[in-house]
Amino acid sequence: MKYLLIGWLALVSVGCSVPVKQPALHDFGLPVLATSQQGRALITVNAPTWLWDNRIRYRLLFASPSQVRFYGLDRWIASPPELFEQLLSSSGKTQNYVLIVRLQDFEQQFDAPDRARVVLRFSVEAYSNNTKIGTQKFHLQQSTKTPDAAGAISGFADLARQAGEKIEGWLAGL
Repeated sequence: MKYLLIGWLALVSVGCSVPVKQPALHDFGLPVLATSQQGRALITVNAPTWLWDNRIRYRLLFASPSQVRFYGLDRWIASPPELFEQLLSSSGKTQNYVLIVRLQDFEQQFDAPDRARVVLRFSVEAYSNNTKIGTQKFHLQQSTKTPDAAGAISGFADLARQAGEKIEGWLAGL
């Protein structure tokens, strides 16, 4: 009887294997295509080493504010600096500047289990004719529609587009 039970358990465990779910890959949505090559900026985005992977980060400020966590089943299709650079470069709305963007924060923060926001903090240096003409710091944040990975993804897409508009407004004033 004992051997029959072991054999049955072995058969059940082999026959009932569950496939491992692969992470879903996300970006900021459809890129805004530049209407012309004229007026495009050369943009470089730099970031700390920990932002150069494709995991979607979050922090539980209410429980453990110093611990960075990651969503297991949702990831960016590329690192946040790469996605941000692509979005900024594809807009085509900037003037003929060389821009160096320094990305400092790109994470979802939970103030409570049911309340989260996305945070994007960066600075931009603008150059024209190899001369630095300005530096500006930006700190953007907004509440997410839902306190989960889907909320983080849609929130970052909105925030990245807002960042592009803020940079364009700043450049127009230089």
